Amino acid sequence: MPIRVRTAQQHTAMFVVDAAAAQRMIDYSGLRVCRFGPGNRRALVVLMLMRYEDTDLGQYYEYGTNVMVNPPEDPHASGMKALQSAGAFVHHLPVDQSFTLEAGRTIWGYPKVMADFTVRNGRTFGFDVTIDGKFVIAMDFAPGLPTPAALTSRSQVHSTYSCLDGVVRETPGQMVLSGVRYRPGGVSVRLGEHPYATELASLGFPKRALVSSSAANVDMTFGDARIVGER
Repeated sequence: MPIRVRTAQQHTAMFVVDAAAAQRMIDYSGLRVCRFGPGNRRALVVLMLMRYEDTDLGQYYEYGTNVMVNPPEDPHASGMKALQSAGAFVHHLPVDQSFTLEAGRTIWGYPKVMADFTVRNGRTFGFDVTIDGKFVIAMDFAPGLPTPAALTSRSQVHSTYSCLDGVVRETPGQMVLSGVRYRPGGVSVRLGEHPYATELASLGFPKRALVSSSAANVDMTFGDARIVGER
């Protein structure tokens, strides 16, 4: 430790969802979603695909369903200001390589499962995720607008949270993004028949994204996980 990611590509889309539905989905963790908007009835969910190329854990694809949650020490924070200190709770995390699956589950408690990925690179970027032969999700991204490096190249530190086998963990991560593009909306989502898709449908998917983005490279460092609770 720490684990280093030197080269990776990222595609993400941020969605506004019903906070009560998001809370029901992650209740098993004991964490609280970060609520905002009128009556604090909204929450943020981020769907993403990572293509890890040069890392300490090898090369692999990874899809994530992430729900923005409050830190355990401030569970009832709300409003736009609270989102600044919110972390990403990792609810789904399929990958396509066994080594990163074992490392992710053992070191950080991430809910990694094996999956198959079909990636489409062309005028637009898209991917499909299948688990045990069942279609989970497909996403297609329209090209975004280049963002000045001065606005995106600063080192960022974020916490991610996980809950595996009743143990809740917090993992700090530091990242530097380059080649970043943003676009309002800009992504279409299709759901399949897998239980993960059913959970996403309970949040109102498919739906329009608030914003989508891509990064030509993400340089990341992950530290040790810290146990913050048990369920």
